[in-house]
Amino acid sequence: MDITHVEVLHDHVVWLRFADGFERTIDLAPYLHGPIFAEIRTNPAAFTAVHVDLEAGTIVWPNGADLAPDVLYEGRRSARMAAEAQAS
Repeated sequence: MDITHVEVLHDHVVWLRFADGFERTIDLAPYLHGPIFAEIRTNPAAFTAVHVDLEAGTIVWPNGADLAPDVLYEGRRSARMAAEAQAS
């Protein structure tokens, strides 16, 4: 499920291509939680600095933030998103 290409479309929406050829457009806004994503959420220039780390097989930002490729592949909620939903 490695990500091989990312393209920012607008706002927090990206287009992803995976190693198996699967492609998906996904809004990352719901995934950008926690202090490491604070600037990425609020600063468009920081968000658009996203790139693929081919060694890790996922998308990353210069500050070290990343997202699990399997979560993005399936478009499911991350563990953090699920925990926050249960808490509320």
